[in-house]
Amino acid sequence: MNVVVLLKQTFDTEEKVRVRDDAVDEDGVKFVINPYDEYAVEEAIRLRDAHSGQVTVVSVGTERCAEALRTALAMGADEAVLIGEPDGADEAVIAKQLAAYLRSRPFDLVIAGHFSVDRGSGQVALRVAELLDLPHAGAITKLTVDPAPGGRAVAVRDAEGDDETVELPLPALITAQQGLNEPRYPTLPGIMKAKKKPFSRLSVADLGLSENELAPYTQTIGIRLPAPRQAGRLLGGETPDRVRSLIQALREDAKVL
Repeated sequence: MNVVVLLKQTFDTEEKVRVRDDAVDEDGVKFVINPYDEYAVEEAIRLRDAHSGQVTVVSVGTERCAEALRTALAMGADEAVLIGEPDGADEAVIAKQLAAYLRSRPFDLVIAGHFSVDRGSGQVALRVAELLDLPHAGAITKLTVDPAPGGRAVAVRDAEGDDETVELPLPALITAQQGLNEPRYPTLPGIMKAKKKPFSRLSVADLGLSENELAPYTQTIGIRLPAPRQAGRLLGGETPDRVRSLIQALREDAKVL
């Protein structure tokens, strides 16, 4: 069974976000595998161990992303691929790059994180499924797979506090939600083995996409932190007085009425 994991490198969730010159300041920041992608890597390794086959982790990004890919190799993935990211690439462009790569290789299942903790859009994996015409299910908390010819996957997905069971023909794409598994930590033997595992690098040109296909749909003009939260205000008096004071504050101070 061949499983491909779409992986992204993000800020460590313990890092404090700093903004400088309308951009996120990355100086001295620690980067890690996107936490939801760790569930995807772990599930792929478990499926490989249960049904044999191969786990390939692929990421679109700068050379810095190699660290996250090597961590996934140390966890137990078999192969890693780093695809160069064009300047100004948005979710649509990254999805096109991943879809172009996937068209070049056979696979039974694609697994990604439910969303990334930095941008939080949850777009890339679902765009890939659309581009490749793959059946897909998101926010998966339980998965069983029958990889036999004409195989199927049965997935339980988080449906806003309830569970929904869906069945998908393979090949398919799913996104992993918290609770799907408990990701393992890389061991020292795993780290040593990772150094000898295949690690490929593809340039933007290697994918055969045109300049128009690599044109982003969106543009980031600037990034700013939210305004500091102000202290709360207690309204005194009887209930009618508090209601009048609240309406006055909403109208004159907050200007939302």
